Amino acid sequence: MTNNGPFRTFLFAPGNHARRVEKALTLNSDVVILDLEDAVAISEKVATRTKVVNALQTPRNGLGYVRINAYDTDYCFGDLLVVVTEGIDGIVLPKVETVGQLQAIDWVISKLEQEKGLAVGQIDIIPIIETGRGLSNVDEIAASGSRVRRLSFGAGDYTKDMAMRWTRDENELTHARSKIALASRTAGLEAPVDTVWVHIKETDGCVRSAELVRNMGYQGKLCIHPDQVDPVNKVFTPTIEEISFAERVVEAFEEAETKGLASIQVDGYFVDYPIVDQAKRTLDVVKKVRDKESAETNKVSVET
Repeated sequence: MTNNGPFRTFLFAPGNHARRVEKALTLNSDVVILDLEDAVAISEKVATRTKVVNALQTPRNGLGYVRINAYDTDYCFGDLLVVVTEGIDGIVLPKVETVGQLQAIDWVISKLEQEKGLAVGQIDIIPIIETGRGLSNVDEIAASGSRVRRLSFGAGDYTKDMAMRWTRDENELTHARSKIALASRTAGLEAPVDTVWVHIKETDGCVRSAELVRNMGYQGKLCIHPDQVDPVNKVFTPTIEEISFAERVVEAFEEAETKGLASIQVDGYFVDYPIVDQAKRTLDVVKKVRDKESAETNKVSVET
């Protein structure tokens, strides 16, 4: 499968729970993350490695990633030895705190790709920034020169590390979210991915959280329950009205440019280059979503 997105939803499933894994792989999440870290008991971590690899060889609707254990654990290297293989689209690396940790993991993955006959760089890495130290070093992490294309934020461990209260309005997360978004933009990475919403029965709260970070420049959100996938996908998918406006902006501005104009009005809205670039970004997201939907439709047609 293509690693070009969209990257609106990332659904976690515990790697040692076969039924949840099977269900997750059938849902409309852009990415499914099979977990070897927090969701798996220590006694089952080693045995779960081959389970997640085998699961990601089966048909699925989205990209397949694995969250390995953190760099400073006894399990990280062993996880990589098993999960760096064909059929794995990416690795989620938790609790990244320094650029050295990220570069070391990138180096190990590259060597394993070479050894296993994979194209070097084909496996994506998504670091999770989820400690105070990680946030303080996020500029260097984002600019590491590694294969990383986007960062993610983990508020659970971050608020624990910082002795914060994680409230439903999430005001206490604004600084961290803003810093991660700015570091991503400065380093030329894609927009980041936001933390999970832990109140799984409060879908409205999840939607508000997703809308908040969408407006802060995030492209998607981590999810921990299947019921969160469709609402979060909707938040990060441009509406019909937004698509129509973006198309009108691009068309009108291209026409204006031929006349030597670089600022115009569209529907009473002032439009110059920044607005046009934003419109093009909207249309790029739409194209990725439509390409994914088209691929899924073709897949169903072939199977039936």
